[in-house]
Amino acid sequence: MSDSKTTHKTHKRKTGTAAQPAATRKPKGPREVAMDILKRIDTDGAYSGLELNKALSASGMSRQDAALATEIVYGTIQRLATIDRVLEQKVKGWPSKVEPWARSLLRLSYYQLRWLDRVPAHAVVDEAVRLAKKRGHAGIAGLVNGVLRGVLRDGVVQPLPANLPPAERIALEHSYPGWMVERWIADYGAEIAEAICAAGNVPPHASARVNRLRTNRDDLLASMKEAGVYAGESPVSPDGIIATRAGSLVSTDWFKEGQLSIQDESSMLVAAVADPRPGMAVLDCCAAPGGKSMHLAERMENRGDVFANDVHPHKKALIDEQAERLGLGIVRTMTGDAKELSLVLPTESMDIVLLDAPCSGLGVIRRKPEIKWNKQPQDVESLSALQGELLQSVRALVKPGGTLVYSTCTVAKEENERAIRSFLERNPEFSLDPDWPEEVLRPLRQAEGVLPQPFEGMLQILPHQFGSDGFFIARMKRRA
Repeated sequence: MSDSKTTHKTHKRKTGTAAQPAATRKPKGPREVAMDILKRIDTDGAYSGLELNKALSASGMSRQDAALATEIVYGTIQRLATIDRVLEQKVKGWPSKVEPWARSLLRLSYYQLRWLDRVPAHAVVDEAVRLAKKRGHAGIAGLVNGVLRGVLRDGVVQPLPANLPPAERIALEHSYPGWMVERWIADYGAEIAEAICAAGNVPPHASARVNRLRTNRDDLLASMKEAGVYAGESPVSPDGIIATRAGSLVSTDWFKEGQLSIQDESSMLVAAVADPRPGMAVLDCCAAPGGKSMHLAERMENRGDVFANDVHPHKKALIDEQAERLGLGIVRTMTGDAKELSLVLPTESMDIVLLDAPCSGLGVIRRKPEIKWNKQPQDVESLSALQGELLQSVRALVKPGGTLVYSTCTVAKEENERAIRSFLERNPEFSLDPDWPEEVLRPLRQAEGVLPQPFEGMLQILPHQFGSDGFFIARMKRRA
């Protein structure tokens, strides 16, 4: 899925810092905002994207400062293993013996020294010492000053040991947990595994889906050009655009008027592969936040029925809001466990069933870098079991001759290809369907090494191939 649909337990800890009265509190700068966000992610298991949105909305910072805070937060999480490897040589008891806010401050400061060469080193150190004095005391400020100056004295970049095994070298060079790299090497080989890791550390570009009921891609791109927004056609999706130097597309009139939706290019392929037609009955089993449900309805020309189900009641409003903004009256929201949909909806009632399954999210690390550090091998195994249960449950809703589409935003083969092979072995009335729309297949054929040959009807997009999310899509047909 475009979102990793898993939850985190929260463990709250006190930092020992007294709150200042509101009247005397000064506005926070980008580094202090970043430090607070990183502390919450570290101690409470918070999500980087949600914390950034909340903090930046409340901060009133300029766009430039907000961009710096965002870059620091994502970059520090992305490079966490590399950062800690250096700091553990400089700080006794690192990281557990250091206050959470202080270790976040040291981590983000080292990230700037090593990877943000446009920020002068003396400015990084001075700001870190100032924040340490503001939050702590002279002793902590002295520690921060000494550690960072020691890093500069000894060399910011620490060379890796020679002759490391491939998995260990890749994990250290690109800052990934070893088990993840080992898994990708086993599945894809060392060269592709390293490309996946490198791609996960590249900032994502902005992409959006054109609502074909309200405009078309050429007209929208012309409007953006006139407004000074640099945008172009997606090489992946016929409904997609890529924008640079666009700011927040959500705050534009194009978004407010329902001409576009924010969605990753890989994710846009799911509805296109499903290939819904006007008048069909279509079910999106795990729909929130609703992007694929809306795309299905758009491609159906707002004629038919799209049942958008999600297990979380509070997300029903998000789906309803999207449908209203986009002018899609055929979207019918439901709340319930996808495993129980076959008890709620009539058997064999759907032309298309889309299961965009809960997954480990290993394909969206560039957007949610904390996934690197809060996932474990057993998570992949347990999610694979859940995905098998969901497939087995929703299959009964597909009409004879109908289509079952399965998708995830992960690159773990246990959750993707192997899950589908296992399902097909248990359910011989289903078979892979390679008859995908030509508009989907054409760009995939043009990109070297993306479309497997022979093509059976399932596809794994890897993050380095298009600069989009890692995504898996399988299309299956039920025997008539």
